[in-house]
Amino acid sequence: MQGFYPVLDMDALTARGIPVLEFACAVLAVRPALIQFRAKHLGSRETLGWLRGLRPLATRSGTALFANDRPDLALLGGCDGVHLGQEDLEPSEVRRRWPELRLGISTHNPEELAAALAERPDYVAYGPVFPTRSKERADPAVGLEGLRRAAERAEAARCTLVAIGGIDLERAPEIRALGAMGALIAALLPPVYSAAAVTERALALKLAFGG
Repeated sequence: MQGFYPVLDMDALTARGIPVLEFACAVLAVRPALIQFRAKHLGSRETLGWLRGLRPLATRSGTALFANDRPDLALLGGCDGVHLGQEDLEPSEVRRRWPELRLGISTHNPEELAAALAERPDYVAYGPVFPTRSKERADPAVGLEGLRRAAERAEAARCTLVAIGGIDLERAPEIRALGAMGALIAALLPPVYSAAAVTERALALKLAFGG
């Protein structure tokens, strides 16, 4: 896999009053390889409802839909995969109980990266690469040098690496040069919202990341 990895973050969207499904359609218009729905402060029923709403949109664009944190809701919502954090279920447990799901794992340091790669997931995310405001209590930034070392280990393991944290259009060439995908939240949000502006940003990011 290559390119950019848009993350639909409910907190970021609702804070600005942006309609979620309209925003998703605008991003999916450029056909990213993956998209993730992230809803840290919603209940199970609400999260499932949004996943079920996103499923046909992702299908039409040929985009794999990942749910954040919850493999049970990912399966019920018809998702392709689940993105696990370090405090979520163990990857081996997810594989045992939900073998249908593709798997992505967040990592923040070399030790977590090594453990994640040993699980042979579909991708590992590494970061934050740069300081970010999209996550509460974010881990220390690893910088481009830390990402370069992670890219070497991911390549050796033949696993896709996703860079996350503070990534925008200006930094995309640096991330692409290291062979990593770029996960994006804030970079997708234009100063003045419109669906057309979101699609324009998404297209620019897709081209910058090369896929």
